[in-house]
Amino acid sequence: MSAYRDEIKNAIRTVPDWPEPGVMFRDIMPLLQNRNAFRKLIDSFVHRYQNMQLDAIAAIDARGFILGAPLAYELGLSLVPVRKKGKLPFKTVTQSYDLEYGSATIELHTDAFKPGDRVLVMDDLIATGGTMLAACELVRKLQAEVVEVAAIIDLPDLKGGEKLRNAGFPVYAICEFDGH
Repeated sequence: MSAYRDEIKNAIRTVPDWPEPGVMFRDIMPLLQNRNAFRKLIDSFVHRYQNMQLDAIAAIDARGFILGAPLAYELGLSLVPVRKKGKLPFKTVTQSYDLEYGSATIELHTDAFKPGDRVLVMDDLIATGGTMLAACELVRKLQAEVVEVAAIIDLPDLKGGEKLRNAGFPVYAICEFDGH
């Protein structure tokens, strides 16, 4: 599957100075629009997780949904959306986390997992790790196990992957990019 890594990485567009000066935005839309690269992306995740005895994928709002849905389908797993606060209609458990300026809150339905469920937490990108760490804490609050956190992209300069590993969560990303 490492043969796919370069093709996947090359399908990601870098947009300098967006949304603000100094930021190198990693745009996954060209990857999603390229049917061959998108299939190789999902196939890479399938290959990695097909024998891990997972029960569910916790996909983070919103781009995590794009990855989590086809992967859950291919692996025969439950898809559990991790939503921004106020978007779920039933009883929820919440977790707040810090942003560069302020904070945010995400939530899960209280019946999203059974105790002991083995869960993959998924998003498109790991930057500072705040959202991913909050999602992992939500999974733990529901007494399920985070088997691994996964993303297309890790930005190691922002130390999110390191933060997640230090908190005890294994991390997997298809590719890495330098910078912010």
